[in-house]
Amino acid sequence: MKNKIHQIRKESGLSQEELAKRCGVSRQTINAIENNKYDPTLALAFSLARELGTTVDALFQAAEE
Repeated sequence: MKNKIHQIRKESGLSQEELAKRCGVSRQTINAIENNKYDPTLALAFSLARELGTTVDALFQAAEE
């Protein structure tokens, strides 16, 4: 699963650390998600979307797309 979290986070002016704090996870978790090393739980995906002002669908797309 590919994601646009890095791009949208940068556009929002947030650091990995700030986004992590807002979502209640570690900076390392955000880094792993951005680098497609970890797929977040559904709850975390919704939290990321909320904090980035977008939808889960806009953040994530299937790898074959």
